[in-house]
Amino acid sequence: MCGIIGYKGSKNAADIILSGLSRLEYRGYDSWGVAIKNAQGLEIFKQVGKISDAKEHEEKIAKGTMGMGHTRWATHGKVTEENTHPHTTTDMKIAVVHNGIIENYQTLRDTLLQKGHTFTSQTDTEAIAHLIEEYTKTTDFLTAVKSALSDIKGSFAIVCAHKDCPDLVCARRDSPLVIGVDHKNKEYFVASDIPAFIEHTKDVLFVDDNELVILKDRPVFYNLLDGRVVEKKEHHIDWSVEQAKKGDFDHYMIKEIKEQKETIKNALAQKDSVLEGLAQKINEGFGVFFVAAGTSLNAAKSASYMFSKHAGKHVNVADASEFEYYKNFLTPKTLMITLSQSGETADVLSAVKAAKEKGVEIISIVNVMGSSLARTSDVSLLMNAGPEICVVATKTYTSQLAILHLLAYAVTGRLERGREWLKYAADKVDELTSDTEIKKLENLAMRLKDSKHMYLIGRGLSYPTAEEAALKIKEVSYIHAEAFSGGALKHGAMALIEERTPVIAFAPSDETFDDMISNCMEVKARGAFVIGISPKDNEAFDFHIKVPELNGTSPIANIIPIQVLSYYLAVLNGLDPDRPRNLAKSVTVK
Repeated sequence: MCGIIGYKGSKNAADIILSGLSRLEYRGYDSWGVAIKNAQGLEIFKQVGKISDAKEHEEKIAKGTMGMGHTRWATHGKVTEENTHPHTTTDMKIAVVHNGIIENYQTLRDTLLQKGHTFTSQTDTEAIAHLIEEYTKTTDFLTAVKSALSDIKGSFAIVCAHKDCPDLVCARRDSPLVIGVDHKNKEYFVASDIPAFIEHTKDVLFVDDNELVILKDRPVFYNLLDGRVVEKKEHHIDWSVEQAKKGDFDHYMIKEIKEQKETIKNALAQKDSVLEGLAQKINEGFGVFFVAAGTSLNAAKSASYMFSKHAGKHVNVADASEFEYYKNFLTPKTLMITLSQSGETADVLSAVKAAKEKGVEIISIVNVMGSSLARTSDVSLLMNAGPEICVVATKTYTSQLAILHLLAYAVTGRLERGREWLKYAADKVDELTSDTEIKKLENLAMRLKDSKHMYLIGRGLSYPTAEEAALKIKEVSYIHAEAFSGGALKHGAMALIEERTPVIAFAPSDETFDDMISNCMEVKARGAFVIGISPKDNEAFDFHIKVPELNGTSPIANIIPIQVLSYYLAVLNGLDPDRPRNLAKSVTVK
């Protein structure tokens, strides 16, 4: 979940690394560090805190044309300068940055301690540096790296350097890593994610599992298992530099919320032939599983209602972290549809691996071209949402809903009708992020910002929307928010309602409306402050948030006011909505 960047070229590496780390801060923001290789050797600078505070330290960082950087999301060891990456050997000849978890680090550490190595941190990563050093006693640096990685159990994306070696060495297993290339200027980059170097190049080489890369005059790839050289095809990324910047917005979160009119339309840029082919697979599949985690799981839950409502089709939904307990149901006739913004979510990739062992066909919906999930899948659909920098997902959630909606309509041969509904929904979404509507939601946030608890209710298509809304509120505002189906209130949840307890109710103009109004009256009778999200006002609401009449596409519009509300609940409480505490954008460890 940490962020890595490395650079080799002719420019000052520190400038490029700090800029790249600032774009990777969504992957971790406990602490950060830089290693620069120059004529003096390897020079290290570390700092606890956010990389956004780096400006005041720029003059303290060494100059050089090769180096690496890391922004940390702590797993092993507290947030201290000693535990901050890069980690080095005692003699400062070797430096390593790492994303992942070394499962056998304690065994490695004990063995290395017996051989006289001295450790200064609590991290698993430091064992990598010392293990490489141990192997360099009998072989060259590159061979030592290969040997060390063969001893490691667990996941890793690493970049390492030796003070006497002119090249950066990188490798991955079950953690993301991508190479950026600018052959004209002989500049090469390595990073956890493309936004880290997108202002310098959009041409990339994707690193696969168990591959090692040496950044020499040009990148050279090796297979770690058999040592053979691997030929790689370059890919061009369409993302713009401006998409990866905040522009005039205070935070990425509000910028990405306001982009949704366009990103929903971009999500529709799927070929009819591909969607119709997938629809046929869904119809022929003996068991269809939607598998995802976090926000993507809420999109999958919404899809289960979409497929029932629009296509009369039953689909299964599984939390990716729990999927292995379903694997006994799988057959080669099963179809798995996976959803992931990053395409690097460890639980999702683990679920895919388990499914492939059973011969299951894998369809993925991802936002990052060339991600591990996209490359592992038999068919992959791109969300086309552009880079999503804020840790919490907003625009990619509605992009997922749009694609799932298209698939549900394609299953019944009504793909064009589905497109028409979504184009209409995208236009209406723009109204929900107008200055007037945003001000109204900011005022509501002012009334709610000191709340300790909030409850959200919905039925049918709106129940997963309530779950996603609760997730958004607690992710960025740290207010306890919990979602219930309207029918579950009387089965225990009603005991939580006190005077002025905020209850947000989703009441679209569909078959659930009357029952939802009854639920609102029930909680209102017990003192709740009822906020209704609905196309029409009702006496059951103490506060009405008007949303467009969208029938089957209501989940796309109905979540947006809560995204905005969550944003202001965070801002008004002095919190950073882009970087919620204890969270990272891409969950690459299980």
